[in-house]
Amino acid sequence: MAPDKASESSDHGPHICIIAGEPSGEHMGAGLLTALIEETGGKVRFSGIGGVEMAKAGRSHGFESFLPMEDLSIAGIFEIIPHIPRSFRHLNETARRIKKFKPDVVVTIDSSAFSFRLGKKLKGGSATLVHYVAPAVWAWRPRRAKMIARFLDHLLMIFPFEAPYFTKWGLACTFIGHPIAEMDMDKGDGPGFRSTHGMGESQPLLCVLPGSRQAEVKRLLPVFSDVLARLKLDIPDLAVVVPTVATVADTVRAATASWPVPVTVTEGMGAKRDAFAASHVALAASGTVTSELTVAGVPMVIVYRLAWLSALVIRLMIKIPYVSVVNLALGREIAPEFLQGKCRADLITGALLPLMLDPDARRNQIEGLVEVAEIFKGGDKPSSQQAAEVILQLVADKNGAD
Repeated sequence: MAPDKASESSDHGPHICIIAGEPSGEHMGAGLLTALIEETGGKVRFSGIGGVEMAKAGRSHGFESFLPMEDLSIAGIFEIIPHIPRSFRHLNETARRIKKFKPDVVVTIDSSAFSFRLGKKLKGGSATLVHYVAPAVWAWRPRRAKMIARFLDHLLMIFPFEAPYFTKWGLACTFIGHPIAEMDMDKGDGPGFRSTHGMGESQPLLCVLPGSRQAEVKRLLPVFSDVLARLKLDIPDLAVVVPTVATVADTVRAATASWPVPVTVTEGMGAKRDAFAASHVALAASGTVTSELTVAGVPMVIVYRLAWLSALVIRLMIKIPYVSVVNLALGREIAPEFLQGKCRADLITGALLPLMLDPDARRNQIEGLVEVAEIFKGGDKPSSQQAAEVILQLVADKNGAD
């Protein structure tokens, strides 16, 4: 059998395998691929798992996803049970390919359930193992820090306060800043977006973000529909934009077709930036998108709803007063959170109306978001460049030791 492209000679530069399991991680992966190409002058080879963005960024250097990224995007604890057989097949196939290709470094991005199981399988192999985005051990399951220190070689952190939780177990860590800070989320064209989609210059616009996983989207969209029906009573000319991703776009379009207000559904990061710039307020599922909204300076109300059994387990284990980094960063509520039983249309509407109608309420939240956005910055260099420099130094250290 002819050798795979991923196992060509070292003349082509280091071989780096990058694994992303969901859209937010893929954005980071695409930025990392681009930075690695720039830092090596193009002498680098890739393999791994990702979506359209990563394929575009790394295709000319060998990147071709081992399997569909959306197969790894599963939220919750008990929700994963029906997918366990497929998940283990994917896990074993990914480990098999990595062992065959023998990359210099394997970088897993977030998606800790899959990433850490993969890391355990690869422990003791030839690749240096790096994880990008530290698990929130300061929030729940602190013993995971000791567990991952047993197989990881390096951890790339996006928040400066995380290091002590891991270094005490001997795991090398580097704070590189939040990738959101370099994604130009505050550079959208709001007036152009409104003009393109036939919206008035001052027409009230709500940005609705139901998530990127099928299960969370299906749980939240009916609640959002009820919220909009209530909002319309006070804001008759309300319009809505729903930036979404390919994994759930069909579900979102089908559900929003019956919503009681004009809805524009978009895909792609550029369209998301423009939608943020055009919007007065956002209604967002808890997750990475709240950090994106923070950098864009869009006031928000944060919601989430897990299946009840998963929620019960997490409630017993969680050790923090908020779930969103927007609020955790400053230790106070910047953006209202409505989770589980509080994820109700009446409560959510009550929090959205002041932000939509009162400029002072909107301004107060924006001031808090500016403070949080400053925390996301990790230095003078973009986080993707810092991550690439760490990874390439690990390659150099490994080659020097061989």
